[in-house]
Amino acid sequence: MDQPKISRILRLIVLMSGNRIYTVDELAAELETSQRTIYRYIDTFKEAGFAVEKVDDYKYRLVSVGNGVKDLHNIVYFSPEEAFIVNRLIDSLDPSNSLKNELKRKLSAIYDKTSIADFTDRPSTAAKVQALVEAIRDKKVVRLVDYSSSHSGITADHLVEPFQMTSNYAGVWAYDLTDGKNKRFIVLRMGDVEKTPDRWSNELAHHSLPMDVFRFHGDKEYHVVLRLNTLAKNLLVEEFPLAEKYLSAQNGLLEEDMCVMQEPLELPPHDMENEEEEYWIWEGPVRGLDGVGRFVMGLEGNIEVMEGDELIAYLKRHAAHINSTY
Repeated sequence: MDQPKISRILRLIVLMSGNRIYTVDELAAELETSQRTIYRYIDTFKEAGFAVEKVDDYKYRLVSVGNGVKDLHNIVYFSPEEAFIVNRLIDSLDPSNSLKNELKRKLSAIYDKTSIADFTDRPSTAAKVQALVEAIRDKKVVRLVDYSSSHSGITADHLVEPFQMTSNYAGVWAYDLTDGKNKRFIVLRMGDVEKTPDRWSNELAHHSLPMDVFRFHGDKEYHVVLRLNTLAKNLLVEEFPLAEKYLSAQNGLLEEDMCVMQEPLELPPHDMENEEEEYWIWEGPVRGLDGVGRFVMGLEGNIEVMEGDELIAYLKRHAAHINSTY
C-alpha cells in the first residue's frame, strides 16, 4: 500500500472516531478523494474488526475496535500541544537514528487533524463527559446542573445544546437556550449533566470560537508584539508550547529600534535596559486579551509590549485598578 493511501486511511480513522459525525461527502472533501473511495475504506474497516455505526443514510462513525485492542483514543489522538511536543522530541533525536524519519512520517499522517486527547480518568468527571459526548452524538439537549460561572459569579442550571467537546475533554461548546448564545462550559464547574429527550432545534446557529496559543477563545483577532527577556521566554514556551512558533531571537536590540508606548503604564519600574542580555520577540495573533494580558502582568518587568494598542489599554485599566485598590 502506498504512503498517500495509508495517510488517508489514518486520517479517516481519526475523523470517524471523533465526537463530530461527518457525512460521506464531508469525509471525501476532507481527504480530497471520492465518495466511492470512502465507502470502500469503510468496508475495509468492517473487515478489519472495527465497529462501524451507521448513524443515518449518509453518516458513519467508528465506535470501538476489536477485542484485545486498546481504546483508539489512547493510541492515535494527540491534543495540538501534545502533538507539538512529540514532534519536538522526535526532532531532537540524532539524525543518524533510523527510527527518526519513520516516526515523523507516522506523526505527520495525523498531525494536522488531531484535537482530542486522552479521556479523563476521574470517575465523576468521566460520567459528565460521557453524558455530553452521547448528547452530541444523538443531538440531544442537556441540563447543566448547578453550573458555577466565573463570569457572572452565579451558580445556576443551564439548558443547552452541546455540539463540540474541547481538547482534553475539559469543556464543551454548547448553544445556551436561555439567551441564544454559543458558550464554552467547563466540565469541572458542572454539578451534574442531565439528559433530556428533547432534540436540537438550533443546529444552524451552532458555532465554536477559535482558540489562541494562550488558550483563550474569541471571534475578534488582535495583533500583538512582545519583547521578552530570557526568563519570560522560558516561561512562555513551558506554559504555552504552541507560542514558540511565533518567537524570534533579538540579540542586542537597541532602544531606538523599538516601538515605544506613547503613555507609560502605571506599573512599578522595571529593568529591560540590559542590552547585553538576549531578548526575544513574540509576534502573533491573540483571540482575547485576558490570556496574554495575565501572562504579561504576571511577568511585569520581564516583558515589554511593543505593539498592540488594545493590550496596552487592557494593562492600563488593570494597573489603575491595582493602584487604586492597594
